[in-house]
Amino acid sequence: QVHLVESGGGSVQAGDSLRLACAASGRTFSTYNMGWFRQGPGKERQFVAAITWTGRSTYYADSVKGRFTISRDNAKNTLYLQMNNLRPEDTAVYYCAGSVSGSYYVTSAYFGWGQGTQVTVSS
Repeated sequence: QVHLVESGGGSVQAGDSLRLACAASGRTFSTYNMGWFRQGPGKERQFVAAITWTGRSTYYADSVKGRFTISRDNAKNTLYLQMNNLRPEDTAVYYCAGSVSGSYYVTSAYFGWGQGTQVTVSS
C-alpha cells in the first residue's frame, strides 16, 4: 500500500495557474499507476487525469485536456498536476490515488486516497 498527501491547493482567480503535488511514502510508488480526481460541492468524485507507472502514458478528462498536465518524479516519490487557465467549474477538492489496474478512468480501481487539497477558482 501507499500513503499519499496532497498539497498545493488554494484560492485563485479564473485564468490563474496552480500546481498540485502528491507526496507518497513507501518504496512502491514507482510501481503504481497514479491518478488525480476531484469532488466538487454536492457532486460525485470524478476522474481528472492519470499517468502510468513509467510516466510514458497520460490520460485526461475531456474537461481538462489542454489545460492540465499530470507528471511524476519517481525518484522523489511525487505526483504532480499542473493546472493552467483555471475556471470556476474547476473548484473542488482534489485527490490523488494509486492503481495497479489499467482502468485509468474508474474511481473504484484506485486506492490509498489522500485527504485532498481544496482548489477554489473565482470569476
